[in-house]
Amino acid sequence: MVGASLALGMSGRGVKVRLLDGGDDDVRASRANFGLVWVQSKGHEMPAYAEWTCTSADLWADFGGDLAARTGIALHHRRCGGLSFCIGEGALAEKRATFARLHNQSRHRRAEVAVIDRKELQRMLPGIRLGKDVAGASFSPEDGDCDPLALIHALNAASSQAGVLRHGGAKATAASSKGGTFRVETTKGIYEAPRLILAAGLGGKALAESLAIPALIAPQRGQILVTERLAPFLPCAGDTIRQTADGTVMIGATHEDVGFDQSATSSAGASLAQLAVSVFPDLQSASVVRQWAGLRIMTPDGCPLYAESEAHPGAALITCHSGVTLAAAHARILAPALLEGPLGPSFAEFSAARFAARA
Repeated sequence: MVGASLALGMSGRGVKVRLLDGGDDDVRASRANFGLVWVQSKGHEMPAYAEWTCTSADLWADFGGDLAARTGIALHHRRCGGLSFCIGEGALAEKRATFARLHNQSRHRRAEVAVIDRKELQRMLPGIRLGKDVAGASFSPEDGDCDPLALIHALNAASSQAGVLRHGGAKATAASSKGGTFRVETTKGIYEAPRLILAAGLGGKALAESLAIPALIAPQRGQILVTERLAPFLPCAGDTIRQTADGTVMIGATHEDVGFDQSATSSAGASLAQLAVSVFPDLQSASVVRQWAGLRIMTPDGCPLYAESEAHPGAALITCHSGVTLAAAHARILAPALLEGPLGPSFAEFSAARFAARA
């Protein structure tokens, strides 16, 4: 999703763009995504990331509308607010303290967030029975969601229309540089170019390190449940429970450090089901029709990594675990910036230098 967003953003700017994509058996966060266009919980330790997500979320309506118009693919994007539910008074108090601290210390733009008690939450969700331990929630009118599978299909379709040469099943196995030309070996042949953007998620680590790009990324497993189709009941997205356009309810997600294991487990399924029922007891009678696991791309601080090679100018690693939220900013802002040359000061806080500074 990150690579497709960048390829689309680079197309039509006087350069020939080639997108090398792997196979369906690759580790792909895009196909396991929850589908949130989310801002309220982003950048608690990095204000620049909070501002970056807000920027992208602001662009999303126009960006998504343009994609839908160009491809005929409905993204089902909505920006009607988002809820993060608090189970227990302690969780609600902690949420209040967190957002109060962030509001007071940050010079960067942050999302508008209100922490509401149970009574106010119930007013927002009339006719919905809340679990007895739901103490309240945080709510941001700037949050939203979309269909993530439709998004990746639309990005690829729009890129192709714009002249991007996409090679599916071309898994990159090695990358090197000589005389200002980058050479990428893949399972479908060898490709060369004067610039190289590595946006292969977890698969980009070894490729980046071969070009002297610090790739401080690691996998984190997330599991999701999906119910049968239900009558519409949830008017906005939730960070752990959201109802899709077709009526199914997505419940997620776990945060597990298990390496590259993508197995879905019964214990995680049970925990997710219990979480859903603790918020909305009436989901007790809903049937679960799917469960899956995917691997997030995580940096040490959880924020995006936009790292350029000093030894091999023209090569960069672009990776994050917010491929949906940041799709608009990646296409509209980051892609043109990458074409112009080394990333400027506005992206400095997302470089690998931040980790050395904190060591």
